[in-house]
Amino acid sequence: MGTYEGLQGIWVLCGVRDGQIDRVSRELLGEAERLGAVEGMKTTAVVLGREIPQIRGADHALVVQDDSLSVPEELRWTHELYHLVRRYRPQVLLLGANGFGRSLAPRLAARLGTGLTADCTALDMRDGLLVQTRPAFGGNLMADILCPDARPQMATVRPRVFRAPDWEAARPCEILREPPAGPDTLSRLVEITGFTPSGQDAAIGEADILVAVGQGIGSKENIAMAEKLAELMGGALAASRPLVDGGLVPYAHQVGQTGRTVAPRLYIACGISGAIQHLAGVAAEKVVAVNIDPDAPIMERANWAILGDCGAFLREMVDLYTTSPPSVLPDRHSK
Repeated sequence: MGTYEGLQGIWVLCGVRDGQIDRVSRELLGEAERLGAVEGMKTTAVVLGREIPQIRGADHALVVQDDSLSVPEELRWTHELYHLVRRYRPQVLLLGANGFGRSLAPRLAARLGTGLTADCTALDMRDGLLVQTRPAFGGNLMADILCPDARPQMATVRPRVFRAPDWEAARPCEILREPPAGPDTLSRLVEITGFTPSGQDAAIGEADILVAVGQGIGSKENIAMAEKLAELMGGALAASRPLVDGGLVPYAHQVGQTGRTVAPRLYIACGISGAIQHLAGVAAEKVVAVNIDPDAPIMERANWAILGDCGAFLREMVDLYTTSPPSVLPDRHSK
């Protein structure tokens, strides 16, 4: 086992998708570098898995490589991370607030006996303390949260809150390897029962475009059309809680206070009233609202409000994208 020095600063748990460090992890590595510079802390990228991709953007990369870690699974990863944290005692641990991160983080925080701030939208350092900012009371105010006593200071951060640095230009890491702690009883049980995480989870959290459906969508056919439009636009289907509760859309697609927090560049809300509980989970750059109710709260929030039938709107959009798809999203950083 290694005896590495300089791992007591800021850690970022990095997810891997399609053989690369995923976007929210790259965003967090860039932010960790900024935070570390404020307090003179080293930064560490933590990567678990069978295949280890190229890792950049931190002082160190702490790697646990093992075939049994090939599939992200909460119980097993909690076990591995618990032993790493107890050994090296980092001050800060950051995770992406995607589906897996939001499930893993509270398990790990409970086992470590530390605090956790979920769905942060801003971070800063103040006298060695991580200032964790997140929406509260349905997004009506922003709360700054500190963890003065327990360590590590843990936070999950919404995707696309921070700009991802140029990956190829990012500094290379010193690779440090740790052997796996090995499966505990619970993780072996999960492996035996054949649990596999849903791939839909990542799609909704990282999509640039979401076509969301609510109670006013009108029919199952319209839901299918919304999913088709999302596919044609290169995005994903999202839904409000009533449709999930009614069994019309799987929970992996639910957006809102009791579902996923999303930050797409474009959010097309079809038949969604825009209750506070739903909008608390939406941090979109642009919102298009389609509704027959001119007084629906979503119409106030929208950049473009379309008063009309959702089915007619979806049919027209599907026809448009099927015949001659327009370019709806310019480069994120273009002027």
